[in-house]
Amino acid sequence: MTRDDAFEADVCLIVEGAYPYVIGGVSGWLQDLITHLPDVRFSIAAIKPGADPAPFRLTPPPNVVSVTEIGLAPEPAMPRPIPDRIAIPIADALVAFVATGDADRLAALIDLIGAMTRPPATGDILSHPAVFARLRRHYQAMLPKASFHHYFWAMRVLLGGLLAVLTAPLPRARVYHTISTGFAGLLAARAARQTGRPAFITEHGIYLLERQIEVMMADWIGDQVDTGLELERSVRDLRDLWVRAFTSYGTACYDACDPIVALYGENTMVQRRLGAAADRVRVIPNGIDSSRFIGMADARDPAHPLVALLGRVVPIKDIKTFIRAAAIVHAERPDIRFTVLGPADEDPEYADECTRLVDDLGLQPVFDFAGRVRIEDWMAKIDLLVLTSLSEAQPLVILEGGACGIPVVAPDVGSCREMIEGRGDGDVGHGGIVTPLVNPVATAAGILAIAGDPEKRRTMGETMRERVRRDYDHDTIIGAYRRLYRELMDRE
Repeated sequence: MTRDDAFEADVCLIVEGAYPYVIGGVSGWLQDLITHLPDVRFSIAAIKPGADPAPFRLTPPPNVVSVTEIGLAPEPAMPRPIPDRIAIPIADALVAFVATGDADRLAALIDLIGAMTRPPATGDILSHPAVFARLRRHYQAMLPKASFHHYFWAMRVLLGGLLAVLTAPLPRARVYHTISTGFAGLLAARAARQTGRPAFITEHGIYLLERQIEVMMADWIGDQVDTGLELERSVRDLRDLWVRAFTSYGTACYDACDPIVALYGENTMVQRRLGAAADRVRVIPNGIDSSRFIGMADARDPAHPLVALLGRVVPIKDIKTFIRAAAIVHAERPDIRFTVLGPADEDPEYADECTRLVDDLGLQPVFDFAGRVRIEDWMAKIDLLVLTSLSEAQPLVILEGGACGIPVVAPDVGSCREMIEGRGDGDVGHGGIVTPLVNPVATAAGILAIAGDPEKRRTMGETMRERVRRDYDHDTIIGAYRRLYRELMDRE
């Protein structure tokens, strides 16, 4: 690959709320990708909630040449005046883009802000009377019966985040690679427009759908009409405002990115339904280095099978369903033990609720929370892995367990079914059992069927081991990104 030192980096990775502030998940995937491509110079555009310093939980490898931190809610400052001839078209484009997702409006915004001799601060724009006047018109057209107070502050947050990524310093790179839509996707769209360089996206999950679920469940959004989790409602409220904005952000990202990568086939269909061009979507799954687990001595206890959930103790992982399933299993098989392997400090209130549930169900003798662990120290002890997550993309833990010959019980989310049951076309054999969401009874039945049958456990474990070795080889996946980066870097 050729290299032009006029560019700060070969690839700018754009990440929202993850690397390098979080361990595991997308952050772990990025750290692994960067480490295994030492000849590629990376810069990181790390989007975080506010301007306050955030500690790095991961140390970027030596081939990361810079980390640019972008706070979505910068510290308040005295606004600088902007002439009406600039502020009015910016105000119109801002509100129109959030409301419609129109690519031309975003392009106009990027060009208007980019043409200013001195880059504006977010507050410079939001404090201008033209923005307030434009918001009033939008409110009267969209939500005239809602509280203007709630509407105004919701739009301040949405527009503030949008402006933060449109006005932040932009690392110079030959390729821009975003790991989600949302605000990260907006920065990728801006980079493609301003620099003319290629941008592409790898979606581990579908960001827009995850935000829709959060918005529907949120109790902090005022003026809600009680319609449960319905995404299509006859009466509009502030939730529609949030969903519409994130839809617009997603549309802008898909318009700017080529290719649009998903981790598994089903998500490419979702991406297309959400507006991604069919000729841009492709699949590059996650991979795993199975050699990490070669030669691992069997440390399982045949008299007391160990069932483990590997994941953070947070609501999205639905640890309570695992605990309730454990109680059902315990009533029939008191010899089976259970453990949760993952940190409990992200949501202390939820973690306390989970601990109390264990106590209330009388599971203390057979159930423990091990906290953050080194996976290699535990895999040889585990007989069965369980996931109960409400949302997943392509859970690395299933691949790690599969590399060790451990079967899995998991809900029908993300690529769990594809990994457990195969991709069809002669890919026979199941490596575990797929269950419905939030279903302790089905989860318990799956645990009993596998943990209680050593031969089934062995057969399913070997099926998982072979599938991981064949379809999710780490070097093959790294090679796919090396080729993609080379192709895009050389694009004129």
